[in-house]
Amino acid sequence: MQIRIIMLVDLDYFFAQCEELRNPTLKNKPVVVCVFSGRSEDSGAVSTANYIARKYGVKSGIPIFLAKKKLKNTDAVFLPVDHTFYEEISDKIMQILRGYADLFEQVGIDEAYLDITKKARGNFEEARDLAQKVKEEVKNQQKITCSIGIGPNKLVAKIAADNQKPDGLTTIKPEEVKGFLFPLSVNRLIGVGRRIAEKMETLRIKTIGDLAKYDAQRLVEVFGKKLGVYFHEAANGKDDSPVQEAGETESISKISTLKENTLDLELVLEKTNQLCEEIHRELAQRRLHFRQVEIIAVMADMSIRSRSETLEKATNELETLKKIVNGLLEKFLNESNQEIRRVGVKISHFTKEQNGQKRLTSFFETN
Repeated sequence: MQIRIIMLVDLDYFFAQCEELRNPTLKNKPVVVCVFSGRSEDSGAVSTANYIARKYGVKSGIPIFLAKKKLKNTDAVFLPVDHTFYEEISDKIMQILRGYADLFEQVGIDEAYLDITKKARGNFEEARDLAQKVKEEVKNQQKITCSIGIGPNKLVAKIAADNQKPDGLTTIKPEEVKGFLFPLSVNRLIGVGRRIAEKMETLRIKTIGDLAKYDAQRLVEVFGKKLGVYFHEAANGKDDSPVQEAGETESISKISTLKENTLDLELVLEKTNQLCEEIHRELAQRRLHFRQVEIIAVMADMSIRSRSETLEKATNELETLKKIVNGLLEKFLNESNQEIRRVGVKISHFTKEQNGQKRLTSFFETN
């Protein structure tokens, strides 16, 4: 069986880094991005924090009032989550990552697995060089740093990515897996939360190495067959799960905020033409043809409106996409008396040449 080379790209403290990107004056301050509940000024929880705030003990999930207490007498900045802004940056980065992957799997707004076995020609040194290029391109194009782990499977790549943060790169070759994993605390394994870690401690299991050497049958008796087998396999660095899309594409969409609220067709088309080009790159990579085009407009009052057109025959031509979007927008703006704040383009009703024009039905959308 050929050894796989899997890369896990983790965008460092992503929400807070996006906020630093938007406002560079935040760079040397503790930055805490929060989900405010609205009940009071301090109610809610921390979504993420930059590394300066983390040095004070601020981490994801703690109450905002506690984070403020820990950061008392500092120049900390507390900001609300802005998913729309973060998604725009994430979409652009994920598009970069796709170009480096034989197989690609996005597992969150800030994380993706890449199978790079063929791209790296089965060589872990070449894989490391490739990872360095990924880091440089993401930083140069989007001003975002990331931490990358490389290993023979997803499990090892994930743990390796957490090994050196922020802006880290850790490569674990197959022969290095046990030496890397065994000294680590058992809670570094996915699925080992506080309660399970406490249970394992009663069994005198403190490290991944302890777990790897523990009697597999006893693990099944304590944790059940599914978890017991998983813990035994994972602790020994075994993971056969493939890198694959969360689902085959049912639609592809991109949305972006305009520089100013407007009814000016030329200003809106300037943005939608960019979105069409981004969508077309993704379309080409996946070798898809589309039949339906939709424009999405978020108006000044935050209401959402859309218009769509369905073609008789599927196409993958960029100029056709732009022409349809332009026509839909021109008609929409002629009928609208309210300015557009954000604009989006969405394509769907796909066929895929290599599958004999097979219709894709499972759901996946980027926003």
